[in-house]
Amino acid sequence: MRSLLCALGAVVMALLPATAQAAPAAPSPAGDPPASFTIEDPRITESSGLAASRRHPGIYWTHNDSDDGPYVYAVDSASGRTVATVTLSGIEPRDVEAISIGPDNRIYVGDIGDNLNGSWPEVWIYEFPEPEELADTTLTPTRYTVRYQDGPRDAESLVVDPKTGRAYVISKHEDGGGLYEGPKELSASKVNTFRRISEVDLWATDAALSPDGSRLVVRGYFQAAMYRWRDGRPEWLGAPGLPMQRQGESVTFTPDGRALMYGTEGERSTVTRIDLSGELLPDSARGRQGGNGAERGPAGDAAGSESEGRENRNLVLAALTFGMATAVVMGLRRLVRRR
Repeated sequence: MRSLLCALGAVVMALLPATAQAAPAAPSPAGDPPASFTIEDPRITESSGLAASRRHPGIYWTHNDSDDGPYVYAVDSASGRTVATVTLSGIEPRDVEAISIGPDNRIYVGDIGDNLNGSWPEVWIYEFPEPEELADTTLTPTRYTVRYQDGPRDAESLVVDPKTGRAYVISKHEDGGGLYEGPKELSASKVNTFRRISEVDLWATDAALSPDGSRLVVRGYFQAAMYRWRDGRPEWLGAPGLPMQRQGESVTFTPDGRALMYGTEGERSTVTRIDLSGELLPDSARGRQGGNGAERGPAGDAAGSESEGRENRNLVLAALTFGMATAVVMGLRRLVRRR
């Protein structure tokens, strides 16, 4: 989990001036989630996955990573407080890294991390219905055993297609990972083999599909990528804005698909909203936009250009940070080799 580059990236970002931090989006219209929020629950110190509830507006599901326990938390974005804790009965999580919501408000939790860099022959996905009421509860999830066709892999990204229910995993490697497709339907009675169907040129720490299933976003520590999603195949579109975070871990779309919510680890960690525009918007969100992707109305041009400017600044800052961290890593590697 704690790679050298990740740690160095955190140091570099901590040394950057405050003005280098990504500016949050403007406040959202009434009823939309806020531009950002802070997770206040002291139990949540390593938020590693994030999923926007479609059943409960303003609620985001998250969990700690590693072996914190079988807990999933519902966090209210208006206050940052946990309003429900789901305890998953009958499982002993090993390295929970991702969460996704599929059709019919089914929640999928990915116990797919591998601290031994791909040494565990099997990992697991847990599925349970999103509670109709937000209250502490205990549920017994359906457990799916997962193997990769080409051998064990470390992974932190799980997405479930909101239209088809098919599950996908993106492996994690500093040189880029692979997109793995699960069977059409997961089976609880036998091993589910995931096969590699595409390459992902990113050190992926999380991913998410838009609510309409037309866009796939993948994030890493210093980069993010948006893809058009068609029949389970990604087509690269561009790089969405990415906030500066000490350890970028999670991402999800807002329920309307018009923005991304980025999370990080740490006590009282912040979840930051970045608006989308143009081709990066999901198809359903683009249908509510003007032809150029900007908001309709008198303020449309200003809103679109401001969002684009934020994204450009974020990209430049992310590139500078990545370059600095990479240079330090390469220097340390040379030093180790000499010794």
